[in-house]
Amino acid sequence: MDRLLQFLLKTFIRRGTFRVTTSRGTVLTFGDGTGQPVSVRFNSRAAEWAILLDPELKFGEAYMDGSFVVEQGTIADVLAIALGQQTEVPYWARPQFWLRYTYRRLAQFNPRKRSRQNVAHHYDLDGRLYSLFLDADRQYSCAYFEYPEQSLDDAQLAKKRHLAAKLRLGPDAIKPDQGEVRLLDIGCGWGGLGLYLAELGKADVTGVTLSQEQHGIANARAAEKGLSQRARFNLQDYRDINAKFDRIVSVGMFEHVGVNHYDTFFRKAEQLLKYDGVMVLHSIGRSEGPGITNPWISKYIFPGGYIPSLSEVQKRIEKTKLLVTDIEILRLHYAETLKAWRERFLAHREEVERIYDQRFVRMWEFYLAASEMSFREQNMMVFQIQLTKRQDVVPITRDYIMAEEKRLREAEAKRQTPLRLAGE
Repeated sequence: MDRLLQFLLKTFIRRGTFRVTTSRGTVLTFGDGTGQPVSVRFNSRAAEWAILLDPELKFGEAYMDGSFVVEQGTIADVLAIALGQQTEVPYWARPQFWLRYTYRRLAQFNPRKRSRQNVAHHYDLDGRLYSLFLDADRQYSCAYFEYPEQSLDDAQLAKKRHLAAKLRLGPDAIKPDQGEVRLLDIGCGWGGLGLYLAELGKADVTGVTLSQEQHGIANARAAEKGLSQRARFNLQDYRDINAKFDRIVSVGMFEHVGVNHYDTFFRKAEQLLKYDGVMVLHSIGRSEGPGITNPWISKYIFPGGYIPSLSEVQKRIEKTKLLVTDIEILRLHYAETLKAWRERFLAHREEVERIYDQRFVRMWEFYLAASEMSFREQNMMVFQIQLTKRQDVVPITRDYIMAEEKRLREAEAKRQTPLRLAGE
């Protein structure tokens, strides 16, 4: 077994310094000797076989169960080396990749009942968990870092401001006789973005989520801020909405739609958006062609989820009467967001262990580290697509985005709402 490990890992790990202690005690070294050394140990032969036969699934499981241990460095360092090689999937595991690609539509079949179950699996966890590592506003999506070393709370506020600017909610974008702007937030989370758009964007907000936990917290926050008349959050599937809206925004929800349902999503958006309306879609994406959801992520973190390529999304938009008026690619912003989440999570690991157990802590540490390194070392990014039904709804240059962000910053400064630290 040791010889097989040495042969296969030698062909895969060409960069970095990676030391492996096998279950028999043999020490093997791989890579080109660069970077900080990382050392790992297998505690059983079964773990060695499992990772070799199905690395995309069994690697995470072995770390969760303690049969794969990091002795020098962290699991994030290990994943940085693994995902920083020339290929993400070892050549001997590629047949499994193509098999999973063949069945990806079945894995992403998300009718209403299954969508609710998938959302509950991740978002209806103990509410204390998310308060330990997210920012004060519970933004569970990519932040927008305007400069290096910006705090997570400020970067998440910048993300909301950036989205609001693209939604065209400023006084120069609203007709005098239009009245209050009706805005739909598809996948509203804990309500942070919707409340921002209601308070500072002066919009009449309807948010929808399938998470009971998020639904309750979002409405409680609206009541606490005195915004219940202008910000309502419903426990509802977006496919069951029938009203018309001036603005539509969706952040971090499209990853749960599934490739089978993209046509449904954009046709519904076309139906809900008014003729002179604006929509902004914010989603994780991949910079290359269509792929699959990592099987470990699909099994333990986001069942039914899928990160689309930009070509898959654009192809579905073209089937509707929606027009793409702006596309922005955020590259390393999510890597920095996930790094901040991972550091905060690990700072509270004892509290998480009291809520759940050690296995859960290792599972979430692996999830956050693997996600971060996918953005830092691989082809993951975030796209923001602005959509309209008419060519003249938004200005022909992007200057209006910076101008509106400036106006919103001034409004935020007047509000002077104190921020709390995560976990307080």
